Amino acid sequence: MRQIRPTELKSWLDDNNRTAPVLLDVREPNEFAYCRIEGSLPMPMATVPSRCAELDAAAPVVVICHHGGRSAQVAMFLERQGFSEVINLAGGVAAWAGEIDPAMPRY
Repeated sequence: MRQIRPTELKSWLDDNNRTAPVLLDVREPNEFAYCRIEGSLPMPMATVPSRCAELDAAAPVVVICHHGGRSAQVAMFLERQGFSEVINLAGGVAAWAGEIDPAMPRY
């Protein structure tokens, strides 16, 4: 499973010459409401098996959670479902807040 650091993801998102990834946030609704990376799609981890058909299996997908554990599990699941470019955000939103957006609320 591929991993990406927040600084690498930020560079990717800022690069208009690259196709932007789907930012799949698999945290619970209350976590997503508290803080999120702008443009993220909320899909709680427990709903991914029943909702993954909503995603384009050929599109790049960066999976996000709080610290990277849940998102790693979802990334592996999506790979097994045939998704071609799935990447886990190493450190999750906690690392994003620390490296990219210090104003982001933390929990």
